[in-house]
Amino acid sequence: MKKIGVLLSGCGVYDGSEIHEAVITLLAIDRVGAEAVCMAPDMGQVQVVNHFSGQTEEREGRNVLVEAARIARGKIVDIATVQIHEIDALVLPGGYGAAKNLSDFATKGAACSVHQEVERLVRAMVDAGKPVAGICIAPAVLARILGDRRPRLTIGNDADTAAALAVMGCEHVNCGAEEVVVDEKNKLVSTPAYMLAAGIAEAAVGIDKAIQTLLALI
Repeated sequence: MKKIGVLLSGCGVYDGSEIHEAVITLLAIDRVGAEAVCMAPDMGQVQVVNHFSGQTEEREGRNVLVEAARIARGKIVDIATVQIHEIDALVLPGGYGAAKNLSDFATKGAACSVHQEVERLVRAMVDAGKPVAGICIAPAVLARILGDRRPRLTIGNDADTAAALAVMGCEHVNCGAEEVVVDEKNKLVSTPAYMLAAGIAEAAVGIDKAIQTLLALI
């Protein structure tokens, strides 16, 4: 059975992993007969957002790994412990956590940096010829790490975000929510999901295609 790493960034679209995208990813992995290996960095969240009011909770602190464990039903590991021989592919769901916790793209754009363990694992996977997928805003993380490889990725069609990816060395390709972009040279797959999707069903079509394409690249 193939093992697919799922890199989570918390729990909730505004400060962690987008829950719909993460759950659709887990479902798609199970449906193709593979095993999901959930992981997240053991770190404090950069920001805690009240998802009911939309307001930042200035006095509240949460841990990315602990919050991500909610999505993983407790079965999750610290990304720092994950080695590439343990997984056959890697997926990064979206949500602001990818741009706030896995990286600081949300505040620094093209000048962002990436969490060192995330960068370590992504680069090691690509160097080993193992496929990696980015969903929604997560391709920005891949662009920052892999800009020297001229990755071919999509975040949909948002001009400003696409321009930031281009500055980081990415060849951005406009793409619909139900489609995927494949970089066969670097074995990268990306799909816009909620960067464009009008609802969960539309996001699911693109994510399902991304997971099926990812498996085909192993």
